[in-house]
Amino acid sequence: MQSPSSGLFPFLGAALLAMLAPAVAVPQNSLQVVEVKTVVGASGVHPGATIKVAALARITPGYHLNDHQPTLDYLVPTEWKLEAPSPISVEKTVYPKGELKKFAFSDTRLSVYEGSLTVGALLRVAPAARPGSYALKGNFNYQACNDHACLPPRSVPVTLNVTVVARGTPLKKLNGDVFNSLAGLEPVRNAL
Repeated sequence: MQSPSSGLFPFLGAALLAMLAPAVAVPQNSLQVVEVKTVVGASGVHPGATIKVAALARITPGYHLNDHQPTLDYLVPTEWKLEAPSPISVEKTVYPKGELKKFAFSDTRLSVYEGSLTVGALLRVAPAARPGSYALKGNFNYQACNDHACLPPRSVPVTLNVTVVARGTPLKKLNGDVFNSLAGLEPVRNAL
């Protein structure tokens, strides 16, 4: 016959494992430090024209990202990579200048992004493009650090839809607050 205490030990062991499992199962680098959303500069784009798009990144307080052109060669740059389907191409991508900050782990002041970050891109649509919605996919790549350490580099997948409309279709500008603050997105030719 089994004593009442012998049935208690397996129960307590299972309960202890159940309490510890969530702490063990969560990897240390699972912290989502950056949230990214995308916006377009107009309701559509005509064939042969350009459209402005942007990635808006929000960085968790207490963390920073390296500048797109980092101060030191070994630092991981922040980068927005877009893959555009034919008949759309990425003409240029524009990053803001980071802010120089001093951190305990470096003798050199580092150019970083904190708080929020807007990266702009100019897309060109081929003159022979057919009207329709085109999905662009890409990644927002970064390495987040705080005052003491850096997390492993991460990549956030991003998507963006661009609507090509027939020539002569009226277009409405969108997200003016975002695009008015972005310098360097002027098209080389035939602008929206």
